[in-house]
Amino acid sequence: MLGNSQHFERPYLKMTCSHIEHERSWRREKAAAYLTRAVAAAEKDPVIKRLFEELAAECEGQAAIIARKYKTDRAFTPNLRTRIVEKLIAIFGPRRIRIVLTAMKVRGLSVYSGRMLPGAHAMPTTIGEIGARHRRGNGGVLRAGVFGVNDGLVSNTSLVLGMAGAGVANETVFITGVAGLLAGAFSMAAGEYVSMRTQREMFEYQIAQEKEELELYPEEEAEELALIYEARGLPLEEARSVAKKLIADPVTALDTLAREELGLNPDDLGSAAGAGLSSFAAFSGGAFLPLIPFLAGASSPVPFACIIAGFALFGVGAITSLFSGRNAFLGGVRMLVIGALAGGATFAIGALFGVTMD
Repeated sequence: MLGNSQHFERPYLKMTCSHIEHERSWRREKAAAYLTRAVAAAEKDPVIKRLFEELAAECEGQAAIIARKYKTDRAFTPNLRTRIVEKLIAIFGPRRIRIVLTAMKVRGLSVYSGRMLPGAHAMPTTIGEIGARHRRGNGGVLRAGVFGVNDGLVSNTSLVLGMAGAGVANETVFITGVAGLLAGAFSMAAGEYVSMRTQREMFEYQIAQEKEELELYPEEEAEELALIYEARGLPLEEARSVAKKLIADPVTALDTLAREELGLNPDDLGSAAGAGLSSFAAFSGGAFLPLIPFLAGASSPVPFACIIAGFALFGVGAITSLFSGRNAFLGGVRMLVIGALAGGATFAIGALFGVTMD
């Protein structure tokens, strides 16, 4: 009897779990439609507004397909999370909360990353063209490294100067600087790891959902893609032709839908562990510089720490001109002034506390 009971129980549980998952898929589509209409209502641009109105209708159609196939249809009531996002759309506008809307599976968000003008760029027809248009190379890694060094340099130099201003012994200043280096580096690494891991998990989850939907209703997914391309200036029939060609290849289809519907770029996602380690190294490198005179055994290490930090700040500021396009010398001077102000303020505060404690 026990064996027979288990024999009947497993298919029932499997069927129940499957029904729950289909119910969730239906609710996701209904919530996406609800929020897409909210985006359309918040939009002032008539082209973008019409796009999201049509995408909302497509979401409703896809929800209806799920309901018919799995018999999950019922009255839809937005949950608390959906209503909160709706309020955020009304307060901040859809462009400013794109990452939140992506997590809620609102389609068409890639329109906010480019110009909405006819002929702004040619529509991609192959996976190679898609990657080339979105790829950013290693510039983001270099930028993160430069600013990580800058964070470590400014924060630890300020910490050293604050302790020196308080009049404590050089040994104490050095130990405090080492503690600041480690605390800041571990904090940066942990924050970068969590941020990158969360971003990747969201991407993987959304891709899994897109894959499931692509298998369930490929024609509707192609129509959503065509509407996005039409909003960018491509004639509708031509947009549909391009979309069908892209959807025909499963690998190309998933990559395209991630980029064009959800505004996600797989090329921007690296290793979470790698990002954490690079952040740790960059911050540590900057934070270590003002400690060199202490390790070298200089009789007056603080002035030398200021000189080293000054040259490093100027260098970092000059390097940041690579990203801003501004004059390298002016960039270096600006960073030097900012660092000097931060260090001077912490030295003054340290001196004030030192006098007060005396």
